[in-house]
Amino acid sequence: MKVHCCQLNIVWEDKTASHKRVAALLDAASIEPSSLVVLPEMFATGFTRNVATMHDDETNQSRSFLGKMASRHRCYIAAGLVGLAPDQRGRNLCEIYAPSGHRLDSYQKIHPFTFSGEAEQFEPGNELTSFDWQGCCVCPLVCYDLRFPELFRHGVRKGAQLFAVIANWPSERVEHWTTLLRARAIENQAYVLGVNRCGTDPRLSYPGRSQIIDPRGKILADGGDAECTISAPIDLVELGAYRRSFPALADMRKEFLVRK
Repeated sequence: MKVHCCQLNIVWEDKTASHKRVAALLDAASIEPSSLVVLPEMFATGFTRNVATMHDDETNQSRSFLGKMASRHRCYIAAGLVGLAPDQRGRNLCEIYAPSGHRLDSYQKIHPFTFSGEAEQFEPGNELTSFDWQGCCVCPLVCYDLRFPELFRHGVRKGAQLFAVIANWPSERVEHWTTLLRARAIENQAYVLGVNRCGTDPRLSYPGRSQIIDPRGKILADGGDAECTISAPIDLVELGAYRRSFPALADMRKEFLVRK
């Protein structure tokens, strides 16, 4: 089992150009059938607030592209895009596509980034989701969600073995990004993929630093600051053996995680 994380310099609010960059990265990466490919948050537009023209619910432009890429490479793909809520706010989504090209699942970002004004323009999600990838339980999360460890605890209680965090995380807080990714892997004894963008948009610069981290906190791959695809194997047998040999998760006090 192998994961591929595509670190992309997203072309601002240009879906067609961003799609071309993703296609080139995937074509160059020799994607194995049934592997998992993960793209950044809002992979085709950048972190836009222009919901009215950038959402995908009418044209399905990015959804169609993701389905085609999943079918072409016979892989699973998780990627971020903009949906539209009934009140015309956006939905910051991570959608998952199966090798058949069909959409398998969709997660809506639970924590919009209030500091940047996202919470005013995007509807928050209310449910964690997970999907099965070759017998591995994968829990997708989006950017600011990384700062809320309770989401990961709920995810691991639902059976998560791998967390996929997609982001447009800015350069000024890169140390928070790398530190929190490792922390989430260590405390939940789970693989963590952090897939960030690189380059710039009209407001911010982005450091890349996409990472694949094993359940002990070891960094298996780091994308640096340029466009690239990083890859690593996922070993569920080793994961199970580690959790049994150091059963810290069994000591979770569930009463402190009850939702009220």
